[in-house]
Amino acid sequence: MSSSETPSNSLTPPSMESPVWDDMDRAMGQMFIMGFEGTEVTPQIRTLIEKHHLGTILLTAKNLKSAEQTTKLILDLQTIAHDAGHPVPLAIGLDQENGGVNSLFDENYIRQFPSAMGVAATGSTEMAYNIAKATGEELGAVGINWIMGPCLDVLTNVKNQPLGVRSMGDDPEEVSKFAVAFMKGYNDAGLATCGKHFPSYGNLEFLSSSLDVPVITDSLEQLSLSALVPFRNAISHGVNGMMVGGCAMSSAGVNVMHACLSEQVVDKLLRDDLGFDGVVMSECLEMEALSQNIGVGGGTVMAVNAGCDLVLLCRLFSVQQEAIKYLKLGCEDGAISEDRIRKSLKRVLDLKATCTIWEKALNPPGISSLSALQPSHTQLSADAYSASITVVRDKERLLPLSNILDADEEILLLTPLVKPLPASALSRGLIPASATSSGSGTPWGQAVSLMSGENVFRELGRSIARRRKGRVLHTSYTAHGVRPSHEKLINRSSAIIIVTADANRNLYQNGFTKHAAMICKSQPMRGAERREKPMVVVSVSSPYDFALDTSIGTYVCTYDFTETALQTLVEVLIGDLSPTGGLPGTFSHTQRHQHTKQHWLVETFDEDRDTKPLDDLLQTIEQEGPVNQRSELFGCSSSTFLLHNGGIEESHFVVRNSSTGSLLGFCCTYFFKSTATGVLGAMLVDPDRRKLSIGHSLHSRAIRSLLHRGGVKRFQLGSKLPGVFLGIPTSNSVERKRLRRWFGGMGWNTALSRPVSSMILKGLSTWSAPEKISRSMQKAEVEFDLVHGQQYAESIIGHVKKTSRQGVVEIYQLALADQSSCGVIRAKQSREGTLLGTVVLCSPDASWAETLPALKDTNDITWAISSPVISPSVGEYSTLLQGLILLAIRQVKEQQADAVLLDC
Repeated sequence: MSSSETPSNSLTPPSMESPVWDDMDRAMGQMFIMGFEGTEVTPQIRTLIEKHHLGTILLTAKNLKSAEQTTKLILDLQTIAHDAGHPVPLAIGLDQENGGVNSLFDENYIRQFPSAMGVAATGSTEMAYNIAKATGEELGAVGINWIMGPCLDVLTNVKNQPLGVRSMGDDPEEVSKFAVAFMKGYNDAGLATCGKHFPSYGNLEFLSSSLDVPVITDSLEQLSLSALVPFRNAISHGVNGMMVGGCAMSSAGVNVMHACLSEQVVDKLLRDDLGFDGVVMSECLEMEALSQNIGVGGGTVMAVNAGCDLVLLCRLFSVQQEAIKYLKLGCEDGAISEDRIRKSLKRVLDLKATCTIWEKALNPPGISSLSALQPSHTQLSADAYSASITVVRDKERLLPLSNILDADEEILLLTPLVKPLPASALSRGLIPASATSSGSGTPWGQAVSLMSGENVFRELGRSIARRRKGRVLHTSYTAHGVRPSHEKLINRSSAIIIVTADANRNLYQNGFTKHAAMICKSQPMRGAERREKPMVVVSVSSPYDFALDTSIGTYVCTYDFTETALQTLVEVLIGDLSPTGGLPGTFSHTQRHQHTKQHWLVETFDEDRDTKPLDDLLQTIEQEGPVNQRSELFGCSSSTFLLHNGGIEESHFVVRNSSTGSLLGFCCTYFFKSTATGVLGAMLVDPDRRKLSIGHSLHSRAIRSLLHRGGVKRFQLGSKLPGVFLGIPTSNSVERKRLRRWFGGMGWNTALSRPVSSMILKGLSTWSAPEKISRSMQKAEVEFDLVHGQQYAESIIGHVKKTSRQGVVEIYQLALADQSSCGVIRAKQSREGTLLGTVVLCSPDASWAETLPALKDTNDITWAISSPVISPSVGEYSTLLQGLILLAIRQVKEQQADAVLLDC
């Protein structure tokens, strides 16, 4: 290892001018944050660190079994980086939001604290600071130096939001206040912070698209007044990093498929408008919607160009290699500048300087430190949950239950089937039902753990039974609703406790609870007093399940269903604890809307790789039109646009999904040597990906290619070869107007764009020329003949060059070169022999027939009559044109053809 590569123990990273960063591969390695599968160092992650200089690793629950194992794993990773010559230690990131979202769980050494919303329910920013500092101290002890938090999202729409209790509420100022407290706690514990999920996951619309991309419909003005407030405050208080989400944005001013890939969102909104100059991290590019829409390779280039300093790839080694490859490719072809790489490198190094040096990275405090922290952190956990639990309503004063129930009366506990909490199933497996019994089990005061949803609710029932020394019946409910067995148990019991978990998103829970409430209200009289059967509803996740529904008389919120949270619930139900928590924020509902330009990676068309995807794209575009109207792309294939003509130089470009290989857009350009004309022949974009700047990116690359080509004297939009459309499609008048405006805005003279006119005449065996046309032709002083071969090229090509559109000369050259399958019908003045007009005759076997997709419109043997050219000096233009076509049809009929294509 050279002296310039020796890892430094200084808090200051190597200067940007240091030779160590001249290695662009090393610099680019610092721009990725990657994860891996397994609880030990794998060959894949070792390769990423040693060969690709990976600078940041994101660990998740699948990597972590215990505090001791985590400490060893992180030390192993840092040691590999150190031995490989990394100038600075790895940044090791982790999601540890508490509540039900913890990546690291260890019942002996890692304490459980309330979710973000649960902390906000305490009303104490001091509590938030203490919890964040305690969490940071525990993570720092095992080697984590960067926490993926705090969550800065404001729940501006509390309905159907998957974020739920990960947010601190729906009040921007309150979220800001608690977020700053969390940040200070994490920083004081020695961790760097990362706010998320910019520009906010608090008001997502789920439009049931094929790839289920949630959409932000708020305008930038609306976001600025609410959702962006916590982000702005976090930036002013020095948040180290920011994760930009992968959601879409759609309103009058913004149209973004994925926020983290948008320059308007990252560079303009986050950096310029909000003034953030820390590390920006993308959403994971492996998320299905993003990888399917764009592809990991293209997404990587777009993320970096948008302003992201770190590109997140959580799991698959093959995908991670693809991202590295495309970042290098983007740098090599100029899509990403060296300056862009170096700005990101500086930000990443600045972040690392706040949270790690080699001495710290290679000497984690470990278990001994965690053991010393346990007493104070255990008490803090208990205090936090006690201050968090919230009784929203208790109209009939049912709490504590001892107020209304005798010890010999039964309670029915009804709970939903929920997924295991994130850490539990991965870190310690599902606890079997036999692990505890109603008469024994782990006392609440001892170390607690996370369990599967069903088991933790089963233990809840057992704990209530133990504490009240009475019988508790417990059963689950599902989307099948209230079953006869449920009704029997409700009728039998003296009180009902119904647990819900995100009932706003799991509507069956809402329906079940309402149905059960109706049954309780219809119970018979009790003694001389008519009384509803007591029912308590407990939300163990989002508090908004029934927060506004006053028909639910007693409503309690725990904000998560960890054992610690439910221990506190039992204490409230029994009467050992008077709850003090309050619903955070206020309830507000807004609806909103937004348009932007993204920079897509444009690649050169590869015939071996892209031919099949281009055929698929053509088919997709063809099928989008009205059922009763033939698309202008009917019969087109990739071969239509690949001319392979010596007189024409062609360069084609694609925007592709590098993961699936599918094409999102295609653009073809041609240089016609005979006229020194550069042509933009066609530009095609997947209908589902339009208005996302794919066309802009393709157009820019196409124009750049034509400008850099030597010998171009003029430019033209559209060409007669291939014979698809001359510039702009015309089948949809509304779309044509929009496209004319678009191309006009790009500087093209759209007045020259006209439709390709084609029609098919069938039944030639019974066809005869109209007598009127035949008589007029006999009177005209014009002679017609059919010629084949290059010996006629000079006069014919000279005639065509004077009067025709680009591409027509090449059609005539092809026809004259293929005398076995093509010919040219000439119209000459009888006396002087002056050439007045020509038309091409083409059999279906001609070498260039593939460029006439309309020939595929029939199963009959069809010839083509193409590209009539009439001299401007001819007075009777229509008569001469009719004569040329008439004679051409006669020639086709003599060839025993069934139909003829008139391609004018």
